[in-house]
Amino acid sequence: MEFEVTRDTRNELLGRREVDFSLQFDGPTPSRMQIVGKIAALMNVQEKQVVLDSLKTCFGMTACTGSARVYDSEERRNKTERSFLINRGVPKPKEEGA
Repeated sequence: MEFEVTRDTRNELLGRREVDFSLQFDGPTPSRMQIVGKIAALMNVQEKQVVLDSLKTCFGMTACTGSARVYDSEERRNKTERSFLINRGVPKPKEEGA
């Protein structure tokens, strides 16, 4: 998986960095959690501080583009972001005894 940041701007008012990226991959499209993990590793932050906004793939190609927001803290993320964006792509917990 080759990851390239195409735009990285700082938003002081909301305490975050707004990142646009392009991604080259082999095989199936990586999951949202894999992409969030890669962004967190590159930006040297925890995964809980990253929100993946959009992800666009082209039919028949092994490339995609997207945008993400990297917050200064988890509290700042929870104040600003909508809950469905925070929970999108997170695996659901398995029910016990089923």
